[in-house]
Amino acid sequence: MKGLWGKVKMILEMIKFEHTVFALPFAFMGCFLAAGGFPPWGKLFWIVVAMVGARTGAMCFNRLVDADIDAKNPRTKERHIPAGKVSKSETVLFIILSYGIFVFAAKMLNPLCFKLAPWAVLLVSFYSFTKRFTWASHLVLGLSLSLAPIGAWIAIKGTLNLPPVLVGLGVAFWVGGFDILYSLQDVEFDKKEGLHSIPRLLGIEKALWVARGFHAASVLMFLLVAPLMHLGLFYFLGLLVMGGLLFWEHRLVSPNDLSKIDVAFFTVNGYLSVAFFIFTALDLMVGG
Repeated sequence: MKGLWGKVKMILEMIKFEHTVFALPFAFMGCFLAAGGFPPWGKLFWIVVAMVGARTGAMCFNRLVDADIDAKNPRTKERHIPAGKVSKSETVLFIILSYGIFVFAAKMLNPLCFKLAPWAVLLVSFYSFTKRFTWASHLVLGLSLSLAPIGAWIAIKGTLNLPPVLVGLGVAFWVGGFDILYSLQDVEFDKKEGLHSIPRLLGIEKALWVARGFHAASVLMFLLVAPLMHLGLFYFLGLLVMGGLLFWEHRLVSPNDLSKIDVAFFTVNGYLSVAFFIFTALDLMVGG
């Protein structure tokens, strides 16, 4: 049993399980908006289970598909599969288990969630192949994470409406923007291996402007949600905090200094998603 738990811990380290914090607050945001406040505990529980299952399965799948590429990249060669800490067969078993948990949770939520679950699995898995043939891989990753608020809304309402689509687009542009920043580290490696990204296509300086544009579009999408959902002061304060954190994120990275990308990618975006959800929840439960 100790050996099994040790292996599970190793796999969770491999997929950086703690980074579930990026998408989970936006799933909460989707279900709070749909419920008009605090959602039913049962729904909230299964939304969390679905999120964890989908994210874990997608990350394991990504590590499996990219194992050979990671082994060649000096930045990633010590990841768990290339380093021999986790085997490919163990990763496959974890993928099946995680996606199985996701589909079961979707079934427990409502029939529409269950019907859409296989398509969600296909989308989040498809992302892992995209950098092999298109610079738009950043947007595909964004669309994958946009399923968090959209799926959570459907879990509560049983239907799809305009507000969660706008929230989903906000998430997609936010993720696409910070993924561009993260991929700045691998421009030379991507050129060598024939992999695609916006930084490889346009160069670092122009890619930074695209990332800024994506983040501006993200703020705009979230702004458009406000009148549709009759959101007030707390929500707008949350948008200000989001804008400030995005500004800080872009101040940390420049064409001549990529040393703070980890801070920009992990720390700032973790703060952003949690803070924006808290302000949204306050607006819905206390009123703005």
